Amino acid sequence: MPLRIFSKRGRRSDQLGNGAATGRSPASASAAVAYDAAPPEPLETDPLRQLWQQGRFAVILREADKWRKHTGGDAIVGAAASALEKRMALVPEGTVTLPTTLSSEPGAPEIDVDVEPFLLAATTVSNAEFQRFVDAAGYDELELWPKDIWPHLIEFHDQTGSPGPRFWRQSRHSRRLANHPVVGVSWFEARAYALWAGLRLPTEVEWQMAASWHIRSSADVFRRFPWGDALDRERCNLWLSGIGETAPVDAYANGAAPNNVLQLVGNVWQWNSSDFEVTDVAGRAVLGEMPMKGLRGGAFDTYFESQATSGFRTGLIALARTHNVSFRCAMDLKDATWLHE
Repeated sequence: MPLRIFSKRGRRSDQLGNGAATGRSPASASAAVAYDAAPPEPLETDPLRQLWQQGRFAVILREADKWRKHTGGDAIVGAAASALEKRMALVPEGTVTLPTTLSSEPGAPEIDVDVEPFLLAATTVSNAEFQRFVDAAGYDELELWPKDIWPHLIEFHDQTGSPGPRFWRQSRHSRRLANHPVVGVSWFEARAYALWAGLRLPTEVEWQMAASWHIRSSADVFRRFPWGDALDRERCNLWLSGIGETAPVDAYANGAAPNNVLQLVGNVWQWNSSDFEVTDVAGRAVLGEMPMKGLRGGAFDTYFESQATSGFRTGLIALARTHNVSFRCAMDLKDATWLHE
């Protein structure tokens, strides 16, 4: 049940998300373009059809036996499996190499980590998709949020003080950016959406496995980029691509990984579920003022090629809500019912 003690949100100073991994001021993301808010969508009253309308296909499948007894349930359960099959891609087992220090010099300490197969969303979460979470009062569903973050929920508001990502207005996204990745969301908002959708955030090593495609085979190939070893500005949205803002989540099909996962490099940095843990060259832990979570992939304003590779590690405080950070969802293989039938 939603607890609506956080529904009225006051304005605050602009203290969250002033520093992104790289890039320009967040103010430049809300450039002088007329804000055409997306209209609200009437919500289905039938609980199963409402889950379908919200795109919560994994939630439907987790209780498939229950919903099959519902009127029209068999068809909707089958459609939910088909929808997830199209939206999630299998990442095979493999090994990733993580640098353990901030140094990128040859010979710097590294560790090899085995990665089990899992499913990863083909695209980052769009504004239109996150809108459904906002419309479902996801910010008031306290079970989606760690208890120690409850006092901060009032700070997760948009430009008008309403619940929503930082650059929205009146809890609505801009219609022009409906199919662009949602930005201005903290790690906690990304995690809450994933839980609400019946999914999760990928771990850092899972993300790197998807981007590097270092699978277990006789060919020991590590890709610096999802498409190969050479940077190609026509395959991704980075600073040198000259776009200057986010692109739609389904753009750059020619830059996809072998399993057709899009934009693992460029467009937006992506939150992962892992703590950002590194040391300096002397082995001392590098600590921030607040807990930091991992970011991967680079963004439209990432200037340095080295920061847009599959192996580059960085992090950001979990409360940050920047103009160039988004996320995608993952799923355990055991929950992919359509693969086991």
